Amino acid sequence: MSEINGDRWQVAHGRSLELGRSSTIMAIINVTPDSFSDGGRFEAVDAAVEHALACVTEGARIVDIGGESTRPDADPVSASEEQGRVLPVIEALRGKTDALISVDTYRADTARLAVGAGAHIINDVFGLQREPELANLAAQTGAGLCIMHTGRDRQKLPDVIDDQIAFLDRSLQIAAFTGVARESIVLDPGFGFAKDVDENLELMARFEALHRFGLPLVAGTSRKRFIGAVTGRDAADRDGGTAATSAILRLQGAAIFRVHNVAINRDALAVADAIIATRAKSREKTS
Repeated sequence: MSEINGDRWQVAHGRSLELGRSSTIMAIINVTPDSFSDGGRFEAVDAAVEHALACVTEGARIVDIGGESTRPDADPVSASEEQGRVLPVIEALRGKTDALISVDTYRADTARLAVGAGAHIINDVFGLQREPELANLAAQTGAGLCIMHTGRDRQKLPDVIDDQIAFLDRSLQIAAFTGVARESIVLDPGFGFAKDVDENLELMARFEALHRFGLPLVAGTSRKRFIGAVTGRDAADRDGGTAATSAILRLQGAAIFRVHNVAINRDALAVADAIIATRAKSREKTS
């Protein structure tokens, strides 16, 4: 297991969040009709806000608001439609919770409006490589930036870790060129994004290799298809499998866990955190 040290994630509006010493949960709030496991449940603003606040009560420190499904066969939406879904939710949450608000978008225009409405974090599933202007926006506003790896729309390298390194190195170069502070960046290896079952499992098994970047790592396995392939469960019934992956990845040094079901992952991560603390005490006794 890698040493898990504390990092302070700098985000917009003068906020920051300590990461690493204990698990941090990012709750998924899909304001969409077609997301793969909860599409339509939180499409209305009131329902999305109520769900986000319930997730905070259960232990989420970040709520990630998304207005476009990123499942492989989802229909694309326009920027204006995405903004119409996420902005009212962000504006409503800003006055109701101290939790950090993240906007799940790859569009610079949507991100700019979202940060203006109160979002602290930009979560880009294309890792700055679809709309690099997002990096400029993050640099200008001080927004936290979650850079995700994806295998979509490109030729991948045969080795999963080599491909992670090549892709994320390029993303970090874009961020550095535009002046994004490293203290504002976390990395997400993009479980499920153009990765088959074997690739996802290998990425889990070799997750510690990603500590080479020296940045906090996000685990976004929640209800993904590879968990269904292993457990035989449909998407809505994969929370137990998700919690297992969260605990495994926590023991390998992941800091943030992007999940649908906060409560079950909170409990699994509490056990993993206790093991990490016990290991640390044992090292102190023998040093």
